[in-house]
Amino acid sequence: MQQQQTAEFGIAEAKRVLDEVFAPWVLDLNLSIEGFDFTPPPDGSADWQPGAILRMPFSERLCRNGGVVSGQALMAFADTAMVIANVAANRGYRAMTTVDQTTHFMRAVTASDVLADARVVRLGRTMSFGRVTLSSATDNKPVAMVSSAFAML
Repeated sequence: MQQQQTAEFGIAEAKRVLDEVFAPWVLDLNLSIEGFDFTPPPDGSADWQPGAILRMPFSERLCRNGGVVSGQALMAFADTAMVIANVAANRGYRAMTTVDQTTHFMRAVTASDVLADARVVRLGRTMSFGRVTLSSATDNKPVAMVSSAFAML
């Protein structure tokens, strides 16, 4: 899939990318896009960053022993969320690959959907840098903090 920019760019385009770009096992996570942010606010807020909010619904299939959502599922979720945040920053899909991802797990999450707030901190011609906050949807407390770098192809 090549980069596509449309006049009607928005969450529908991001959902299309989510459905068409990722490996089948990532689609098995049943992720949904809850929010999509690519237009700076009118007040010119200096701390605004393009990004997306995604949801990973709870499933026993994602849990390790003890009913805790596995770190592998959380890391795949964060990586996918950053791709969608990059779609927002680029206002369309652009091929990319993960160069680095660092995850700091803060606490376990059990029996709860997980939300990812993914933001592009810096978008360059050849690299993108971002951060993701993963939170439990039940209490909105942070589960993990993730920083990542992507090579733009």
